[in-house]
Amino acid sequence: MSTSITDNDFSKQMEELVLKFVKDNLESILKEEMKNFFEVEHPELKNSKNGFYERILDTKYGRIDDLTVPRDRKGHFQTALFDPYQRQERWLGETIITMYQKGFSTRELGNFIERILGKSYSPATISNITDVVVEDIKEWQQRPLKKRYTVLYLDGTYLKLRRQDVDSEVVYVVVGITEDGFKEIVGFYVGGKESSLGWKEVLFDLRNRGLEEVLLGVFDGLTGLESAFKEIYPQADVQRCVVHKVRNTLHSIRKKDREELTKDLKNVYKAGSKEEALEQFEIFKKNWKSIYPKVVQSWEEDLSVLLTFFKYPRIIRPQIYTTNTIERTMKEIKKRTKTMNSLPSEKAVEKIVYLVATDYNEKWNKRGITEFLSAKSEIQKMFDERYGKKMITK
Repeated sequence: MSTSITDNDFSKQMEELVLKFVKDNLESILKEEMKNFFEVEHPELKNSKNGFYERILDTKYGRIDDLTVPRDRKGHFQTALFDPYQRQERWLGETIITMYQKGFSTRELGNFIERILGKSYSPATISNITDVVVEDIKEWQQRPLKKRYTVLYLDGTYLKLRRQDVDSEVVYVVVGITEDGFKEIVGFYVGGKESSLGWKEVLFDLRNRGLEEVLLGVFDGLTGLESAFKEIYPQADVQRCVVHKVRNTLHSIRKKDREELTKDLKNVYKAGSKEEALEQFEIFKKNWKSIYPKVVQSWEEDLSVLLTFFKYPRIIRPQIYTTNTIERTMKEIKKRTKTMNSLPSEKAVEKIVYLVATDYNEKWNKRGITEFLSAKSEIQKMFDERYGKKMITK
């Protein structure tokens, strides 16, 4: 009778071989480390070997149950490979936090650790491990902000949050473009239903943390948001998201007319100047007013805040007439929580959003946005004209 090795058997054998290789090499390193300690670093100390002791060591390759560590009688030698009483490497905590950031539930993380290390961690224990970021979150949320931001993008997304029961609650997110052309998540706030009052509190907090001067706020058409924004930043312009407006318009248009109507609207916001845009809008109005009077009226009423972007340098216009810049961030937050039916607490939501935010900010801080860098002198002039020249302190 022939026997066959299953994929699981082969995988297990490979894991055992890798772990044995790691164990053998660690023990060789420990021996050489002790030899170097007494013969090179401290020859004045008389080495009196006292055999070995066994200890458990959790590694990223699995658990070593019987690692042999050399010792001397007087306890002079201590290996630098691990702390004397350490039972697991730092990688475990870092791995848990990273996987939590990627959207793994606490239960899934517990199962993962049990498969790798041969011991189980309860969801509560996993949650406690990820709590190491809680103090970082508090510090991050209270950090001072730069004084000037060229653009602030505002958007909210809903996540299912469990308090006494499960309900969808908003996460307010603000992404800014600094005066120097770098993108940054400047803040996020969790709880309740999205409202203009909620946004006013968000913006008030940003201003209190030092964000005083803004050229442009970009957001969708939430009722009352424009007035809330202007109350906190009265000298800033407002840009209503054109893409959101187009999407909402198409819900009111018959399918057979959508292609032509969208083409006419595109001629408006893709125009080379505001004057040309206004001319194209008159063509749109002429073509569609009799067929869709309410649609045309809605665009006419919002036109001033839909065409604000024409006041700004041409090179940055495609990035400021829409909230696409922040929508990609919001999708990533949703993606990280997709595997979770609901989040157990407000703190759990904050952990995930914070990890997404710091991950993005670290990446964005390495490279400015080309279009904003190219328009830096024009943007600086706009700041100076609107707010006066910034004082430079030595």
